[in-house]
Amino acid sequence: MSSSTTHDAWSPTKYQINADFVPLLGGSVMFDMLAVQPHERVLDLGCGDGVLTKKLESLCARVIGVDASPAMIEAARDQVGCSDVRVVDGHDLREWFERAEKEEGLEKFDAVFSNAALHWMKKNPRKVVEGVKRILKPGGRFVAECGGFMNVGEIHVALITALNRRGFDGKALSPWYFPSAESYSDLLASVGFTVKHISLNPRPTELTTDVAGWIETFGFSFLSVLKPQDREAVIQEVVEHLRPGYQREDGKWFVMYVRLRVVAVLE
Repeated sequence: MSSSTTHDAWSPTKYQINADFVPLLGGSVMFDMLAVQPHERVLDLGCGDGVLTKKLESLCARVIGVDASPAMIEAARDQVGCSDVRVVDGHDLREWFERAEKEEGLEKFDAVFSNAALHWMKKNPRKVVEGVKRILKPGGRFVAECGGFMNVGEIHVALITALNRRGFDGKALSPWYFPSAESYSDLLASVGFTVKHISLNPRPTELTTDVAGWIETFGFSFLSVLKPQDREAVIQEVVEHLRPGYQREDGKWFVMYVRLRVVAVLE
């Protein structure tokens, strides 16, 4: 799910409590788009806690899951039981693959699959796509779903605004990259992919717990610069800002996800 950070702020426990809907809601649609075959080799880019990686293992010949978070990789290996998961930053796919190619004879993949991860790879999205190209066979496909333009827009703006009020550059602290379909299609084409499908898909999503739990799970880049008492103040400020529009009459919280879905082929 993640890109590299100096300190691994990802918590598998918080993720399972507050965001277990992530693999459930995206997985089935993406598996249909992937249409994996029993003989194929697949890389799961940003595999997180490995829930979808484990499902892929039963569908094809080999799956390797990679994620920048050591904590999430540990959960994928020890809690979910994934057979081959590794700590790799998505920005470093090329370097990792070329090293593994030499050291263990790793072969190129038939497909790269990615769910709810690419929007965390903000530092250099082009390098990520170039890495995907490097590890795919000719004719290989890149099938992904990530946050797209306007994803969690109200939360994003509220967090940036709350940090700006406290003297920080909220936009710079944001860890997220939410591209439009047009800009991501152009990026893929410029690297050498043929885009077969790309679309933005709004998806109102019921949260497992509440928006405070969501912020604690995913908003750590904003919160990490604050003192503990200020973190709680920011969370409550954002919660109250969102409450009129995002908490239903029965108390349940919703977030407006906008998912960018992509199928691209290396031809």
